[in-house]
Amino acid sequence: MALTPRLDLRQSQSLVMTPQLQQAIKLLAASNLEIETFIGEALEANPLLEAGSVSQEAGDPAEPDDIPREEFTADQLIGQAQGESDAPLDIDNSALDRDRDTGDGVVAGADSGEWGSAAMAGPATSGEELTAIEERSTAETTLAEHLLEQIGPACSDDRQAFIARHLIGLLDEAGYLSFDLRDVGEDLGVPLAEVEAALGAVQTLEPSGIGARSLSECLAIQAREADRYDPCMERLIDNLDLLARGEIPRLKRMCDVDEEDFADMLGELRGYDPKPGLAFGDPAASAIVPDILIGSAADGGWDIKLNEATLPRLVVNRSYLLELRDGSPSKEAQGWLKEKLADANWLIKALDQRQKTILKTAAEIVKQQDGFFRRGVSELKPLTLREVADAIEMHESTISRVTSNKFLHCDRGTFELKYFFTSGVASSDGEGASSEAVKARIKALIDAEEPKKILSDDKLVALLKEEGFDLARRTVAKYREAMGIGSSVQRRRAKKLQSL
Repeated sequence: MALTPRLDLRQSQSLVMTPQLQQAIKLLAASNLEIETFIGEALEANPLLEAGSVSQEAGDPAEPDDIPREEFTADQLIGQAQGESDAPLDIDNSALDRDRDTGDGVVAGADSGEWGSAAMAGPATSGEELTAIEERSTAETTLAEHLLEQIGPACSDDRQAFIARHLIGLLDEAGYLSFDLRDVGEDLGVPLAEVEAALGAVQTLEPSGIGARSLSECLAIQAREADRYDPCMERLIDNLDLLARGEIPRLKRMCDVDEEDFADMLGELRGYDPKPGLAFGDPAASAIVPDILIGSAADGGWDIKLNEATLPRLVVNRSYLLELRDGSPSKEAQGWLKEKLADANWLIKALDQRQKTILKTAAEIVKQQDGFFRRGVSELKPLTLREVADAIEMHESTISRVTSNKFLHCDRGTFELKYFFTSGVASSDGEGASSEAVKARIKALIDAEEPKKILSDDKLVALLKEEGFDLARRTVAKYREAMGIGSSVQRRRAKKLQSL
């Protein structure tokens, strides 16, 4: 068979992701603050767009009738974007994320700040009522600002003050220095001894413990400040790993103290702050502004609305449009004007559809999780993206994007929308229970246990089964570890230390 070149005509269909469709996908996944930034950029790029209300009534056409207008629902925008593309696209992967993982999404809880319990049983976790995001302590003054105000009198000369200021800039949010002093000296071109002297000056600043390179050094600084750093306390601080493992008799022998003195030393140690820098604001942390506000309605239901404080209204300036149209007779100018007008109208409709989709999704979530909003996390039910998508007749990927980077504020605090989608475990009523509700119950049982009757994982399984939760032992252990709660052996040692 001879091989010869030839031309063939073929007809095929493919879906092309246009820049507008890419934009619509990103808008669905963006938070209100990101939308606010996006609107500011759009106002600069399109002279026909205007923020705020104008004389034009909502729904009135701003353009001549001969300019085509296209309506898209959120699902239509996403659906058209799922086909093949004729050219490489530069798309933000986070905006197109189709991860359907419905794991934990709450943004609540923080480190307990108690070094003793943290060393034994992990970080503190949320309980029955989760800590609201806006209640986290963030001071107006940052740690660096607070330290820089003190550095002048603490240093012997300007050279040392310069090095000290550089070191302050290297501290992490907890107040620790994780950089090697030799590397710092090489970067600044100064001897190691001068860097060590400058660090010594930083460690004299308030709050006590700042500038430490380890937990032991942080506690030692505070012990010296309190004039409690004797040889016994030094040995105790140098052997915190033994304290974490509960090897009390060995520590007593090393410190050469009796029961009463050892209890006093532990009490003193518990009074120190293992993370002194956290008392100040974090300059890198951005405040979380809720996208959806929920309150109780007069009829016993829920009042659900968008947080319009971060959503300026976007409209077409009709008077400016008519002025430009009448004053631009050339075809090029008229073509440019029609293009800008079409872009403005499409963007307004895309933002409007985004708001409607968010409200519709939030309303269904509140409907499904009504028990949580009324009685707390113990009433949280298993919920998947598909269940919400089916209920409001949208695609599951659309719900995934709508719930990304969105936060809901209610009387119980501020939560990410993803938080309400949790996996379920079997229960006696046949409806199942949310993993968050089970975790809350496990934590409640452990918090109520007596020091002499620490509950093992097997005992927790038995107690949960009596309450209607059918879980395997490994599931209970997984949930317990996920909450940062130690094993029964670790908890027994921790409570023994607390009783001293």
